[in-house]
Amino acid sequence: MTKSTLTLNQVMSELNSFGDDQTKKTFMRHGAKEPLYGVKVQDLKTILKRTKKNHSLALELYATGNSDAMYLAGLMADETLITKEQLDGWVKMAYWSYLNEYAVPWVAAETKHGFELGLKWIQSDQENIATAGWSTLANYAAVNPDENLDIDVYSALLDQVEKEIHAAQNRVKYTMNGFVIATGSFIPELTAKSKEVAQRIGKVHVDVGGTACKVPLAMDYIEKVEAKGRTGVKRKSARC
Repeated sequence: MTKSTLTLNQVMSELNSFGDDQTKKTFMRHGAKEPLYGVKVQDLKTILKRTKKNHSLALELYATGNSDAMYLAGLMADETLITKEQLDGWVKMAYWSYLNEYAVPWVAAETKHGFELGLKWIQSDQENIATAGWSTLANYAAVNPDENLDIDVYSALLDQVEKEIHAAQNRVKYTMNGFVIATGSFIPELTAKSKEVAQRIGKVHVDVGGTACKVPLAMDYIEKVEAKGRTGVKRKSARC
């Protein structure tokens, strides 16, 4: 199948046609802001099937500042072409969870820059950037074989999370908790330590803005992965 030659204007028009008022209200309850149309992920993927990975179009879409277009850009970006500088620009614009916890970290984690960028971003005092950093590191562990991971650094990061999580910024707490889950689930050498850290951390309180979202207990989550015999089973792609 040949790659579609959809233009930016054509994609934006399709996004507009897929817009759903209820979805838009839900997204805005979770932190999205105008401009956006409220496009369901399955509808974004109908466009993605036609464009495949299209890096130049992804950059154009992200630059619009439209949340739906930005998320689609994350799904469409070519991880072999996107640069550290472009990802740094993207993370600064990633202002809510769909972007800074999923779209941007997914792409970053699939690049050769993912570990470096994750470590850099978690040091930021900007909530959206630090949030993206922890999510990137979690996803990096999920898609890379253990021999390509710096296990000592991941171990030290677990110590950092245990020390800092309850005083961290709101969404940073959420992705720190996710980092503990990912480390325990995807790095068998650190599963026992992750469970010990999770046990000491206990319940993590995050303001989810009146939504029905819940913060998973890291210990419970890791133990469920263990029970299924899935510990250390890597994912083919961070993006889903």
